[in-house]
Amino acid sequence: MAIKAILFDFGGVLTPSPFSTLRAWHAEQGLDPAAALRTLFGPYDQDTDHPWHQLERGEISAADAMRRIKASAADQGFDVDPLEVFRAVGRNFGIRKDVVAKVLALRAAGYLTALITNNVREYADGWRGLIPAADMFDLVLDSSAVGMRKPDPRIYRMALQQLGVGASESVFLDDAPGNVEAARTLGIHAILVEDDPSSALAELDRVLGDQS
Repeated sequence: MAIKAILFDFGGVLTPSPFSTLRAWHAEQGLDPAAALRTLFGPYDQDTDHPWHQLERGEISAADAMRRIKASAADQGFDVDPLEVFRAVGRNFGIRKDVVAKVLALRAAGYLTALITNNVREYADGWRGLIPAADMFDLVLDSSAVGMRKPDPRIYRMALQQLGVGASESVFLDDAPGNVEAARTLGIHAILVEDDPSSALAELDRVLGDQS
């Protein structure tokens, strides 16, 4: 079936990967990046009751999540202030203009486009202000607004239903392997975006070219 819709993640696709920045920051602090990231964000390839996951589902406030994560980190031997960690991400945060241009071009070419982002309610105005979302996307699903987060298959199904397309008629780009695998399980063409997004964009072009 021909591709009709292309779905994008926000952080790590439209921006550099926050996880890459965080791994480098923790290494600079002399901390084990893998252990620290698991403490801060939980198992990111799963949907659990970790405070960060609850935050991304809009179930608790950012302030409550920060308190709980800091306490949990201290219990595990990490003397880390989550707010300090996220400020480190902010210093390296920027929009990938080439990816934004690609989304705009795809929509202009007639493809349906959607954004599926695991995000935080309190940060919504900030990240939305960085991109021309209304021009880029037919649909925006923010996990904290819909009460579901990737890799929960329901959020992918919601996107497909609202766009009116089938899984095999869609492509999804994300920087988290677990989110990509979840999409593939549903039959969506899913592409992993690495620190250099050019290979992912080239793969997207190949998928679209194969349909023509």
